[in-house]
Amino acid sequence: MDTKLISIIGQFKNKKILVIGDIMLDKYIWGEVSRISPEAPVQVVNVEKESYAPGGAANVANNIAALNAQSIIVGIVGEDTTKDTLIKELKKRNIDTNGIFIDNDKPTIQKVRVLGRNQQLLRFDYEKKGYVNNKTENDIFDFISKKIDEIDAVVVSDYAKGVIAKNLMEQLIDLCSKKNKIIVVDPKPKHKTFYKNSTLISPNHTEAHQMTGIIEEGNVKEEIEKMGKILIEELSSNVLITRGEKGMSLFEKNGKTTHTPTFAKEVYDIVGAGDTSVATLTLALASGASFEQAAIIANHAAGITVGKIGTSTVSIEELKTSIEDE
Repeated sequence: MDTKLISIIGQFKNKKILVIGDIMLDKYIWGEVSRISPEAPVQVVNVEKESYAPGGAANVANNIAALNAQSIIVGIVGEDTTKDTLIKELKKRNIDTNGIFIDNDKPTIQKVRVLGRNQQLLRFDYEKKGYVNNKTENDIFDFISKKIDEIDAVVVSDYAKGVIAKNLMEQLIDLCSKKNKIIVVDPKPKHKTFYKNSTLISPNHTEAHQMTGIIEEGNVKEEIEKMGKILIEELSSNVLITRGEKGMSLFEKNGKTTHTPTFAKEVYDIVGAGDTSVATLTLALASGASFEQAAIIANHAAGITVGKIGTSTVSIEELKTSIEDE
């Protein structure tokens, strides 16, 4: 058992993290499938229950709150009933929602998943792409500027739905630099240039390929090493590439590289694993962890969440048990 890692996790409860990005509501329709429709060759789902969970950037905030830290979510919603459900779900989880702004041009993003016998059958997405207007962008930055002194770190959860824009990111990174705050980015490849000079960016394996233009040819170790070095050079940030069942690869600006194997026992559902990873990673860094220690803790958290169905979180107890069992 690594007592240093346990000690770092013990500091989570004293931290306050601000999450900015594309917030969503995840809706799950659960049911039984026992026949094919007489109207068309499709399965009939006999609905048994419906449930809701914060999704997208809101799932990152939810993961932070589930780990006993204070969580502030910043983003946009539409003027609709989905917004009401989402804010209710966030408040239920003790997440600060004062940084949520209404954009009359967009609906609240909602993803509806239909599950039969715990297998996802279908997903409906309600969204309208396009960047937020200048007024909303200014409101968002003003809110963060007022909060910056009371928070320990910022997470940027970019799903490329319109909240994370070039000008906002430049202002945010500059603000965090001046105030000496950690800023961790869960990126989207199309916005690669927005993230320059962040503390750390954490793409998954596929996103790293897209961001570097390196084609998957089978020599995984060599490709990973190349991608890490390119991203550090181009973005002047530390880089953590998450690699699913192969674990994580950390590239630090000082030239150090660390590969960590996965701690997952079983993989049922990868939905939200990236959100769990970036939430835990940021909390660990804010709690005094080195980049390597933070990556190990995040890897444990991701290993737990893939063993659960649907958008899920990890508790402090689960995280401690996973580390103690190693």
